[in-house]
Amino acid sequence: MKAPRWWRKWLHSRWGRMLQRAVGQPPAIPQPLWQQVLGRYPFLHALPGADLATLKTLCERFLADKEFTGVHGLNINDEMALCVAAQACLPWIHWGLAGLDWYADFVGIVIYPEEAVAQREVTDAAGVVHRYRETLAGEAMHGGPVMLVWSHVQGASAGAAHGHNLVIHEFAHKADMRHKSRYEEANGCPRLPHGFMGLSAAHATERWQTTWSAAFERFRRQVDLAHRFGTPAPWMDAYGATAPAEFFAVACEAYWVNRNGFETHFPELCVLLDAFFRRPR
Repeated sequence: MKAPRWWRKWLHSRWGRMLQRAVGQPPAIPQPLWQQVLGRYPFLHALPGADLATLKTLCERFLADKEFTGVHGLNINDEMALCVAAQACLPWIHWGLAGLDWYADFVGIVIYPEEAVAQREVTDAAGVVHRYRETLAGEAMHGGPVMLVWSHVQGASAGAAHGHNLVIHEFAHKADMRHKSRYEEANGCPRLPHGFMGLSAAHATERWQTTWSAAFERFRRQVDLAHRFGTPAPWMDAYGATAPAEFFAVACEAYWVNRNGFETHFPELCVLLDAFFRRPR
């Protein structure tokens, strides 16, 4: 079903976004459109009714605050924007609207139809500059937009069994970056809420970093052994072994689309993510 014309105009209108902020009330998502998007993603449709109601409220505010841009001829319609919003907002259903503050430092969401190729440049320890091309399905930029590939967003249900979800992955990076200066890199340790797990700020950070570092090293060894000697591959995406920030993002996507699988393999991290995302145990 095609979304109503008024919704499309409002969603993509700068005046509409400004007015929504002024009056504090974004437009409601039409129920047929909402049900259509939920039907795409079983991990959303299976949420309890109260969580779905919260998710819908979060999506309405998210859509009012963000700007979607399609490139390479991709036209973004309301259903596509809502598909992104629903997955991006899922981690904050137990925070309510306060959770959207994790996304307050950017507006733009750029969507490519297929994987994009980026030009990269790095300088090694000897001062030699290396240039290469990297194929991307998504990217989160510090203080800047989020880039996503629509084919991956659209096919999120297919990867849920193995804990894959591009949107949650990239928006987990944004949460990681949120309270860091532009000179700090994402490191897999977002700013922890006050009173996290009943600990002082220093002890909470110490517990988080110690637990995540140990899990990352175990995961990295498991990936390395699988690659070199053919031992069983880890359940979670091996890309998480490339850096602590990637491990955090991969863990977040797995946690939200297949919590049972994630808890089986990473029970110690599940406890921390339950506390961080304020999920009742």
